[in-house]
Amino acid sequence: MTSSDTETAERVAAYRAELRTVGRTQRLAGFALVLVGAVLVWAATRAGDLAGTVQLAGYGALAAGWALMLTAIFLRTRYHRRRLRELN
Repeated sequence: MTSSDTETAERVAAYRAELRTVGRTQRLAGFALVLVGAVLVWAATRAGDLAGTVQLAGYGALAAGWALMLTAIFLRTRYHRRRLRELN
């Protein structure tokens, strides 16, 4: 492998690491909300009189979690496009 290949591989690795940090907070919060929502929907079968409320809260948490995950995807895509434009 030549030195330019090594530099290119190092740059790609550095850029991937940089890209992983974009939207990380939203992605992790969204994942946590999806997990909480799934547990709430599952727990609604055992909630007794509060089953409707717990199920609604679970579906709300699922919706909010997926919205945050989609927001993180949007932020990463926008960042990536902006970086590519800077290179050209």
